[in-house]
Amino acid sequence: MWGGTDVQKSVRSIHTSLDAGVNFIDTAPAYGLGLSERIVGEAVRGRRDKVILATKCGLVWHTGKGTFFVDQNGARIHRYLGADSIRYEVEQSLRRLETDYIDLYQTHWQDSTTPIEETMGTLLDLKKQGKIRAIGVSNVSLGELKENIQCGALTSDQFRYSMLHREAEQDILPYCAQANIGTLTYMSLEQGLLTGKIGMDRQFAPEEFRSNSAWNNWLIPDNRRRVLNLLASWQDLTDKYHCTLSQLVIAWTAAQPGVTHVLAGARNLTQLSENAKAGELDLEPADLIRIRKDVMALGEPIKP
Repeated sequence: MWGGTDVQKSVRSIHTSLDAGVNFIDTAPAYGLGLSERIVGEAVRGRRDKVILATKCGLVWHTGKGTFFVDQNGARIHRYLGADSIRYEVEQSLRRLETDYIDLYQTHWQDSTTPIEETMGTLLDLKKQGKIRAIGVSNVSLGELKENIQCGALTSDQFRYSMLHREAEQDILPYCAQANIGTLTYMSLEQGLLTGKIGMDRQFAPEEFRSNSAWNNWLIPDNRRRVLNLLASWQDLTDKYHCTLSQLVIAWTAAQPGVTHVLAGARNLTQLSENAKAGELDLEPADLIRIRKDVMALGEPIKP
């Protein structure tokens, strides 16, 4: 649903990103039913000590426990964070990643059938054993975040956040900043839309994730045109900073209060090199304010 994978190209791309100074890689078992972790494991072979590896647990296909989430490549994925499953999952991830420890282990999506105390207790035990070094959560409400913290120390929270999807500014981001919890934002480039490279002629196959308007109304043609016009109005900024639109957007996202990490996906060497250079940008306060005002003037997306 992401357009397929060239394994060796992906490995080379990761090598390029490491050479460019990127040292944090976020993955999950559910990405390609283990394929993404195997790719990362191959890519960091011999360089493990140079990389901070983050992966996840809680989206499973080896059991029908928990609650059904989605069908993917013929597998029925369930949300399940029971102790038995987490212990199984961590061993599978360690094997695929070709390592004996995971730097950051995150619950991928929350499981309403398992008490948070059980999940956190299992993760804390794995931390004591040295199999994981830090515990994180992903896709939690503020209430769920607080419940997790009551059961043990959390290092990070991963959630969707971009200049077009700013709900986290209302609660999660301020709370994490106050509680000194790292934040990992995903979909910050809105699946490529904010790079300016998805033109009006781009068509998405029904099975592609980008065709799921429930996740991203901004990709609908009428909304896409508005975003492209906005991006075009920032040419003076890309000229000023000698950067691309994607670099400008990543740098803006990283500069927002409470944001500590911006997760940026890439499919090839060019995209990875481009994304990495965004870390060198230091946008002036006036430009940060201008970008926010421009985005807010865009309003809400038209729903299909």
